[in-house]
Amino acid sequence: MRQFLFVAFGGFIGTALRFGVSGIIARTRAGAAFPFGTFTVNLLGCLVIGALAALVDLRGILTGTSRAVIFIGVLGGFTTFSSFGYETLQLVKGGQMLLAGTFVIMQFVLCLPAVWLGDLAVRALLGR
Repeated sequence: MRQFLFVAFGGFIGTALRFGVSGIIARTRAGAAFPFGTFTVNLLGCLVIGALAALVDLRGILTGTSRAVIFIGVLGGFTTFSSFGYETLQLVKGGQMLLAGTFVIMQFVLCLPAVWLGDLAVRALLGR
């Protein structure tokens, strides 16, 4: 239960950071059609999770709980794309190329259309 609460608090921090960073970027790019705020958050999250994963592997700097708080809580709240990138890399590093490729393809083939289907379903239900 304690670890759960720590991860939840990390998620609060990550979500607040995402809101702040995206907001700053959105204000500097007001009127842009491209979602620069989301892109920046995803890029930063992937860079940070990659660097931290290397430090964990090479130096063992994080314990299980602190790793969960930072990787799942803070960075997961900041951007789930960083988790996607990290988990894909772990599969590749583990020699599971087919599984990694399947995971990536499934994200695009199933998850992106799921966003569209969710939107479509609500619009159909609400008659809009």
